[in-house]
Amino acid sequence: MAHLSHSNADLIARVRRIGGQIAAVERSLRDENDCATVLHLVAAVRGAVNGLLDQIIAEHVDAHVARPGLTDHERAQGAEELLAAIRRYSK
Repeated sequence: MAHLSHSNADLIARVRRIGGQIAAVERSLRDENDCATVLHLVAAVRGAVNGLLDQIIAEHVDAHVARPGLTDHERAQGAEELLAAIRRYSK
């Protein structure tokens, strides 16, 4: 995903925050916190992952589907890559 190189620092920071949220879920389970607390933490992780996915999808569309100057083949390939990722995510 070379097109992401301009924003890799932001993406890495998001991934690290998600890692911290996952660690909080693990601590909460280990500490036997109540279900509501664990559910809240897991929901936050899901939201953070969805936000990360949204950012990467937007950048993919900009670079590989909507960018002026792409050939029809490049545009079709970018669209197919995006659809494959969406299909995997929606399972």
